[in-house]
Amino acid sequence: MSDAPSAPDTRTAVIAAALDLFAEHGFESTSVEQIAQAAGVSRSTFFRQFGGKDDVVFADHELLLERARAWLAIGHDDPWEAVCQASLDVYRHFAADPDLARRRYAVVRGAPALRDREIVTVFRYERLFDEYLRGALPGIDPVDAVGFSAAVTAVHNHVLRRLLRGPKRVPATTLRQALDGVRRRYGVLADDAPAEDDVVVAAFPRRMPLAEITRRLRDELDG
Repeated sequence: MSDAPSAPDTRTAVIAAALDLFAEHGFESTSVEQIAQAAGVSRSTFFRQFGGKDDVVFADHELLLERARAWLAIGHDDPWEAVCQASLDVYRHFAADPDLARRRYAVVRGAPALRDREIVTVFRYERLFDEYLRGALPGIDPVDAVGFSAAVTAVHNHVLRRLLRGPKRVPATTLRQALDGVRRRYGVLADDAPAEDDVVVAAFPRRMPLAEITRRLRDELDG
């Protein structure tokens, strides 16, 4: 059996080596050759796994975006909660290794080009959530879809920055509570289901999006 490292192990080694070099020499002053040498891989192996130096820094986000897209694609009874779960999954990934996440954050803060890409990456999550809600809730007001997506993304980033800027762990329950607050503001935090009866009397917050009212009424009638 070969003792060669697996692809995931190689990616991890390259990312760790790159972050160390970026921290020591700066992002712009570090070459691909230096990263490959420090990680013990060839230049061609580096480019097979990453398109460039900046891709090393954002490699996790590419994987997480694909995972979120796959999660949303399977269909969910509560689309609003599905978006929140996707956000929580991203947070848990970075919270699992906060030291590595903080090193990456420090590198991004020190390089203007990386900060620009970070802004674009955040928008990609927001756009993914927005497009999913529009597809999952036909008739939804686009303002509700983009507003909810933006709020979830902003709250996620706020809690994540607390983790990245401080020495202490910030549990995922902190984000969960904050996301529940977003759902309450949009009136889409599901309450306990009413007892079954021949007549369904429904009361909804005035701020609840029409598409969500329609979805809940349909669920009650189908039940």
